[in-house]
Amino acid sequence: MRRCGDKIPFVPNLRISEAAALLGVSDDTVRRWVEQGRLPAVQESGRMAVEGAALAAFAQQQAESPEPGNTTAASARNRLRGIVTRVVKDGVMAQVEMQAGPFRVVSLMSREAADELGLEPGVIAVASIKSTLVVVEIPEA
Repeated sequence: MRRCGDKIPFVPNLRISEAAALLGVSDDTVRRWVEQGRLPAVQESGRMAVEGAALAAFAQQQAESPEPGNTTAASARNRLRGIVTRVVKDGVMAQVEMQAGPFRVVSLMSREAADELGLEPGVIAVASIKSTLVVVEIPEA
């Protein structure tokens, strides 16, 4: 049982299917990238896996902003699962960046909270977004 203040022990190795889900692509695409040498992989218990930190760096490289003209209708969900790509801490605050599919999410929190959550590049996390103002746009056809 985890308690407040417990640290997450390590950055995980992710199965190919987990990496694919985080990148928003198929398992076959991730396997192809591994075979092409674009994404480094390791063997774990006889299976191919991707190190969390390597996946974070790759996700950051691959991230593209979606073209607003391609959207016909959309409303972002308020919980985005992704991978931490960068953490910058000072004495009091921390800036945590995540890649959730094509979306870059940045959160400012206390350093204490970032430390308690064990946030570092490669850690899987969920960004819960709450806002008093949400703008939903539908571009012209």
